[in-house]
Amino acid sequence: MTSAPTDSPAPRPVVDRTERFSGLRWSVRTDHVALPHGETVVRDYVVHPGAVGIIALDEADRVLLIQQYRHPVGYLLWEPPAGLMDLAGESPLATAQRELVEEAGLLADEWHVLADWFNSPGGSSEAFRCFLARGIRDVPGGRPPGTGEEADLPATWVPLAEAVDLVLAGELANPTSVTGILAAAAARGRGWAGLRSPDCAWPERDALLAQDRVWLP
Repeated sequence: MTSAPTDSPAPRPVVDRTERFSGLRWSVRTDHVALPHGETVVRDYVVHPGAVGIIALDEADRVLLIQQYRHPVGYLLWEPPAGLMDLAGESPLATAQRELVEEAGLLADEWHVLADWFNSPGGSSEAFRCFLARGIRDVPGGRPPGTGEEADLPATWVPLAEAVDLVLAGELANPTSVTGILAAAAARGRGWAGLRSPDCAWPERDALLAQDRVWLP
């Protein structure tokens, strides 16, 4: 019987590196990578700070979605609250709690890690952690004012089963919506058993940090 497949870090030697661009929240670099069979390949990728998202469920198991304009694709997307890990020293959980306040004006009494993934591992070092937040309550005074695309964030609460249908019908395209909603539905089907603590280890991000593949503020 074979063991279950498990992802593992296995960085290949970088024989040359060029920093192409340094922006406000990420950079772009070119690496010349030596592969085990002897070939050297050239790979461009985004060095990303990492990000978190929040599947917030109310007492009726409705998931919170907010509508936000995403300029790279030119779409208004319905998505869970989310944000970059771009504050020095802030933990993933603290980032998630801050984003839930800033984007939705909400607090949560119960937090778990729902799923971890790489958002686009063929071209970006972005590691993403999705939290499940329950015991939802309003922030006193409401959501703080936002700027830019976050100045106006329409919100809606969607029954989790309906949200799954929207994902499977191709009506929701944001990766946090797709992966987070399906993960939440799977977790609910298991009676919420097996969820990880909100401050559990994040080995994928640790590996990226050790390999200098995280944009740091």
